[in-house]
Amino acid sequence: MVVGKVTLEYPVAVSVELLWKVAFSGDVSILTKACVGMIDAVEVDGDGGPGSVTTIKLNPAVGDAKVFKTRLLSRDAAARVVKSEMVVEGSELSVQFKSQVSEVKVVPAGEGASVVHMTVEYERVDGALLPPEEEARIGQGYLGLIKKVEEYLVAHPTEFA
Repeated sequence: MVVGKVTLEYPVAVSVELLWKVAFSGDVSILTKACVGMIDAVEVDGDGGPGSVTTIKLNPAVGDAKVFKTRLLSRDAAARVVKSEMVVEGSELSVQFKSQVSEVKVVPAGEGASVVHMTVEYERVDGALLPPEEEARIGQGYLGLIKKVEEYLVAHPTEFA
């Protein structure tokens, strides 16, 4: 069993509290509004806590990906850490991946700024590691959401404060 790992760090021009509230608190109505044009709909199966499955339907303008599902493993609001796994069974991803688990931690970086630390661990069906360009694509897919939220919050700084 070979587990691949993608690690990213992304500075955000938004406070930890505001970024967490919009992107990671579990309030899908806020996330959908902040990601207008990227996310068309979000559905949650469960109470929003661990074990809940979130289905995100992407806008066709985003690219090839249309829908993805994640299962929440844990959310620690005090530590600002969320961990989830991609639901691969029954999806296009099942051809390539056995599993894909992401962990995001948001830390302060001065007044009105934060840094997102992200780790994505994956295991492929064939047991091999992804080529570096594919690993980068996975990372950019996850960061696309963070960047969209950041853009919205910078343009509308008091909307969710």
